Amino acid sequence: MKSQNTPAMPERRKLLVAGTGIVAASLIPHGLAAGKSAQNHAPSQNSKRLTALGKRQLGKMEVSAVGLGVQNMSRKYDTSVPWRPEMVNVIRRAFDEGVTFFDTAEAYGTFEVEKILGEAIAPFRDKIVIATKFGWNIDQQTGNRLPGLNSRPEHIRLVVDNMLKRLNTDRIDLLYQHRVDPQIPIEDVAGVIKDLMDQGKVLHWGLSEMGINTLRRAHAALPVTAVQSEYSMLWRGPEKHVLPVCEELGIGFVPWSPLGVQFLTGWIDEKTRFATGDFRATETRFSPDNLPHNLQLVELLKTWALRKNAAPGQIALAWLLARKPWIVPIPGTTNKDHMLQNTAATDLSLTPDDMTELTRSLDAITIQGQRLPDSVQVYSDVEAPLKR
Repeated sequence: MKSQNTPAMPERRKLLVAGTGIVAASLIPHGLAAGKSAQNHAPSQNSKRLTALGKRQLGKMEVSAVGLGVQNMSRKYDTSVPWRPEMVNVIRRAFDEGVTFFDTAEAYGTFEVEKILGEAIAPFRDKIVIATKFGWNIDQQTGNRLPGLNSRPEHIRLVVDNMLKRLNTDRIDLLYQHRVDPQIPIEDVAGVIKDLMDQGKVLHWGLSEMGINTLRRAHAALPVTAVQSEYSMLWRGPEKHVLPVCEELGIGFVPWSPLGVQFLTGWIDEKTRFATGDFRATETRFSPDNLPHNLQLVELLKTWALRKNAAPGQIALAWLLARKPWIVPIPGTTNKDHMLQNTAATDLSLTPDDMTELTRSLDAITIQGQRLPDSVQVYSDVEAPLKR
């Protein structure tokens, strides 16, 4: 790991260790105010931090090594509503730290998170990459989610036009199909995306939670830039089929929930119970029956955190980054200090020996319970790669 005393390293790299757990407190770099105004976003500062944060390739698209997921910026897991100006500040501060990859979707909010992101990135739109997603059956007038999925060509075109308005931009850098609609051949979807690319409205496309046959057919019809699926120490499903195919085809991989919906940060323990409306309450891996067993993973992370003078979540992110050079995690947060902690994970070096030892320990832990509720899992093809 890089020395924490290196002069070029911001003070936020210092971590506070409390008790047997790790509580990371990211300290603000000297001379930076948390509520920096749009006028003060100096390109030279971002260039300096981007060098430290690092760059990665998703297909032919270059992004920062760690992105920012903004899903919860209109409604957090616990159902509370964040203060919108602070969410704008978090996004802008992430850019100051070198983050150039921001992930959202029309389904988040609904629509509201795209609007928050569009407002926040306006001062530096041309210096960043926006990823968003279509695929759920959402009424474009009311925002109401209707049953099932919707990737009809005319619907995709309408969705993209509305996305551009909400994001206050003239193009979407990376457009994912959020869930694959079995009623619409993937080749037809690719044809619509190609038309949108020809119009300059979309620059790259990707798939989320798709099966392997779908991915191969999609890539044959129109080169896929990135795949986004859940992947973390908590759920390693993509390792068996998805990651090998991505490597074969030169497709980047973007893990959503790289911190296991907060589990890998160490903030959840066996006494944790989730609020009504918190979707984690529907995931049996967090049920009272399974949680004590699954906390073996957190204890392993805490051991490594002490060993590396880091936070548990930083170990989890560093492990993902070390898996493949074309993996770009997008940890989401509504907290500035947590965002700083996540981006600081790029300073944490896990050697090949570290990775062998850590991964072997992970292999010995079997996570009990289901990762998604049935109502969502039915739309995911990742665990059944020979469908479609």
